[in-house]
Amino acid sequence: MSFADDLAKYCKAAGDKVEQLVRDTAIGLQAEMMDKSPVDTGRFRFNWQCGIGSINPDTSAAPNSDALGRARVVLETWRPGQTIFLSNSLPYAKRLENGWSQQAPSGMVRLTVQDFAQAVKRAVEAAK
Repeated sequence: MSFADDLAKYCKAAGDKVEQLVRDTAIGLQAEMMDKSPVDTGRFRFNWQCGIGSINPDTSAAPNSDALGRARVVLETWRPGQTIFLSNSLPYAKRLENGWSQQAPSGMVRLTVQDFAQAVKRAVEAAK
């Protein structure tokens, strides 16, 4: 089975909860990227942003701010057909993703993307 087939199966299982499944999956993915983020001051970890239709370029989040709460608010505006962007626009984000930090030598995004199918599965299980 392909990933697309698995995703279709999960969406069918979610039934009328598919929109919430998408939102919950996005929150789960952002939480994973945050957990995998290296920490010095915490500024990077808490500047993961969620955007609908385009990247949210904000970099003003303070350490220990509620990044997941901000994402939930943004995701409430999401509608099927729109693209969800999870990003970190701090100027050193690309360096961190490419192994600049010993705390995250394999990055955050690419590891989270590898776990995408599991994130969807967790969201489906939570929706049941």
